[in-house]
Amino acid sequence: MTLDHIQIKPLTAVDFSAFGDVLEAAGIPDRLINQGMGGRFHDRALLDFGPDGRAGISIFDAEPRDLPYHLNILERHPEGSQAFIPMHSNEWLVIVAEAGDTPGPVHAFRVPPGVGVNFHKGTWHGVLTPLHVPGLFAVIDRIGETSNLQECRLPVPLVITK
Repeated sequence: MTLDHIQIKPLTAVDFSAFGDVLEAAGIPDRLINQGMGGRFHDRALLDFGPDGRAGISIFDAEPRDLPYHLNILERHPEGSQAFIPMHSNEWLVIVAEAGDTPGPVHAFRVPPGVGVNFHKGTWHGVLTPLHVPGLFAVIDRIGETSNLQECRLPVPLVITK
């Protein structure tokens, strides 16, 4: 059996825009705060928790993955967005798939240290994929009574390579 390979690309806001938002403090801050001692990079993500949900902040601690990484499952959250904000200073991997009832073509991005992402509602994505210890992330997503998770197991794993 031949496995398809996906090469990791550097994360850019332009390349990621179809899937969500890149959360980074880059460029000139929108506002100065704290008596001019801090910069505020204002309103950087489209957070959506649906009509019956609310925002929740959780802490995830994921085991690091090795490259090449064998991707065998994608998931999406049809009722709300989901943001991953690293609580460490390491690069990590984010995997997304183009929209559809089932996942479309897959893309893999190397996320630089100190940068997070916000998946738009319904975006197919891989599981949280740190590349180093610790795998600690703050996650902002929808809390509600209904299920907000759909999974799609891939019939043949995709290999994510450097």
